[in-house]
Amino acid sequence: MHTISKDKLIIGVKVLAMNEAQIRQSFHRKVLGRHHACANTLVVDELGLKHGRCRADIAVINGHLNGFEIKSDRDSLFRLSEQVVTYGAVFDRATAIVTERHLSSVQGIVPDWWGLIVCFCGPRGAVKFWTKKKPSINRSVDPFSVAQLLWSHEAREILGKKAVSPRLLRQSRAVLYGCLTDLLSMPELRRTVRAYLMARKNWRCHEPALPDDDLSQPSAT
Repeated sequence: MHTISKDKLIIGVKVLAMNEAQIRQSFHRKVLGRHHACANTLVVDELGLKHGRCRADIAVINGHLNGFEIKSDRDSLFRLSEQVVTYGAVFDRATAIVTERHLSSVQGIVPDWWGLIVCFCGPRGAVKFWTKKKPSINRSVDPFSVAQLLWSHEAREILGKKAVSPRLLRQSRAVLYGCLTDLLSMPELRRTVRAYLMARKNWRCHEPALPDDDLSQPSAT
């Protein structure tokens, strides 16, 4: 038996290596169940950030954009510093879900506004979760990175409602996103992006690239 100290609480746990799939499945069922049941909340696996340069393991979209990064026993922390920067550009709140093996190292990498959830195996081998630290609000969200969550036809639709010129609507995604950040206040941009994400019917139906568009496609799942 092995023990994991939880401040004033010590719980005996078995030393069993947990992979990412096991942690994700249990987290959806045990922690995110109420969000799945809420009509005003969308839960997405593998949300592409910055056009797929980074993927959030789990995103919960409601009144805020919430990101969760899983680090299982079989994962390394090689890319975590880069992931922290990307998460910080997009998410209002972020949480690392880690095994005991990674807890100390992850605490030294993620900023103070990140939350920390420790996952471990119970006496019968079930995956359990303990919230060591709740996330706080990220004050450094980047509007352009938030706009990048939109597919190009969504960005064009939003700008079309703002009566921009047809010539501008034919520009690349980078130009469209820049226009969105110029025309919309940060609160309006965030509300609009969240609404479009929640209204999508098929997250795996990616639009074809246009001749004047970026080469990278946004990845939703």
